[in-house]
Amino acid sequence: MKKLTILMLAILAIFGCSDDEYRKDIDARHAERIDALRSDTGWLTLVGLHPLRDGVQEIGAGATMDVPMTEGAPPHLGTLAVEENTVVFAAAPGVVVSLLEDDDVVISHMILDTDHDGPPTILTQGSLVFHVIDRDGALYLRVKDRESSVLKSFTGIDRFPVHPRWRVTAHLEPGGTGVVMVPNVIGGESPSPSPGDLVFEIEGRQLRLTPMGEPAEGLFLVFGDATNGHATYGGGRFLSTDPVADDGTVMLDFNLAVNPPCVFTPYATCPLPPEGNVMAFAMEAGEKMWGGHH
Repeated sequence: MKKLTILMLAILAIFGCSDDEYRKDIDARHAERIDALRSDTGWLTLVGLHPLRDGVQEIGAGATMDVPMTEGAPPHLGTLAVEENTVVFAAAPGVVVSLLEDDDVVISHMILDTDHDGPPTILTQGSLVFHVIDRDGALYLRVKDRESSVLKSFTGIDRFPVHPRWRVTAHLEPGGTGVVMVPNVIGGESPSPSPGDLVFEIEGRQLRLTPMGEPAEGLFLVFGDATNGHATYGGGRFLSTDPVADDGTVMLDFNLAVNPPCVFTPYATCPLPPEGNVMAFAMEAGEKMWGGHH
């Protein structure tokens, strides 16, 4: 579906389209985004982020648990044993824990993959979904609840009016070290591959932003602007692009700028704009702030 939408945009750009057609396409892509958020494992279900230490930790809703789960969890769900970044889960007696990808597979004891080198092992218990994430060597248990109050109360996200003036062509200028240091909301900083800088002009301003990713696969921007902290989230927003063309150009459509997961939950580990990625003017395009309490 995404590839088809991108192809449609390219065709419309070549042969021309009305502003109304363009807005309808942006609206359709936003609707897909809302559907993804409303999925039973989307960001609206995130209810916990628990640091893990070496050794055995008991998890559950009980008052004496090392890792306190939400009220919907059993008093004692099981244990997590951590040793040299290896995590072993063991279910408590009588507690049914399954794999998310196949809930017919009941887990009593299992080594869990983190998200360090690929998809993590995701387990479920009742409405809960949980797995281990690795952030620069620090391990956390991420917990989602498919019956979360945030998911149940979600009615959508306000946006700035869609306007073609916020869609611009950028040119990728290769350079730098090939790596950009990206800070995050939990106080860390991680290196991420970067092919250089995206240079573009918008409303008479020449701007430069540093993306992440591989040009042939599409780039990812974490950016800030003068709307942050009131109209939009204080930690900036995200924008993804199509693959970069052979001539080094790529379309930036800020009407597709989205909120980071931290807007919806305090338990996400969102990246923040790298140095130089905060624009001094108001980018009044894309999603506005949601909720107002994160």
